[in-house]
Amino acid sequence: MPVKKLNPITPSMRFRVQLTHEELTTDRPEKSLVESISSTGGRNNSGHRTMRNRGGGHKKQYRKIDFHRDKDGIPGTVKTIEYDPNRSAHIALINYADGEKRYIVAPHGLKVGAKIVSGKTATPDVGNTLFLGDVPLGSSIHAIELHPGQGATLVRSAGTAATMMGKEDRYAVIKMPSGEIRRILTTCKATMGSTSNPDHSLEVVGKAGRNRWFGWRPRTRGVAMNPVDHPMGGGEGRASGGHPRSRNGQFAKGAKTRSRNKQSSKLIITRRKTTN
Repeated sequence: MPVKKLNPITPSMRFRVQLTHEELTTDRPEKSLVESISSTGGRNNSGHRTMRNRGGGHKKQYRKIDFHRDKDGIPGTVKTIEYDPNRSAHIALINYADGEKRYIVAPHGLKVGAKIVSGKTATPDVGNTLFLGDVPLGSSIHAIELHPGQGATLVRSAGTAATMMGKEDRYAVIKMPSGEIRRILTTCKATMGSTSNPDHSLEVVGKAGRNRWFGWRPRTRGVAMNPVDHPMGGGEGRASGGHPRSRNGQFAKGAKTRSRNKQSSKLIITRRKTTN
């Protein structure tokens, strides 16, 4: 999907780079698959602000996505490719042979009219969902389950894909987009191909007001605060602020935060790549 740079007829459009969205086929979601979603503004159920810099933003509706792909053996036809305000990847509306409609995360290259199916009888074609034990070696996959029947939790953002590296006993060896290599049970499901909207990272917002439409409020840098407000605050002139850390003192550049006693650590073969 190509990007386009707008003529700078206003200061805010000078740096704006937006996607053409050529592959989208409609701007009206399926009414039976949307539900209202309220904005929290960063507040919890007690009204206390637990996340800063959130608030405002355009009103959204939540699209109910089928992450389980449990209609095994029932073929479906792609009706539309749509924009989803709740995720970076696009979504596809599927009409199944039994009359049911469901949304899925759209794989890159999936076209309107294409046929998809899930389960043991599925072939390793783009959009089909297979058990990891049936995925060919070297294939690109996305929307991966971490536990059987849980529903897809991994590799769901725009333009991402994992790679099937091999199989060991009852585990599949998967290389994640982060570079991490880990084992996942072969009874978990995954969808063939990479996710749609691969040019999402090329988009440039262009102005602060557009971030406000997304629900992000201005963020004050820690080094611009006073020492009472942030560990990196204070100092004479433009002081660097010391070691990068969060407001509560947690180091922000390279410090490992994963628990040493985490149960799934034994399933990780190689940790993800880091800059440090």
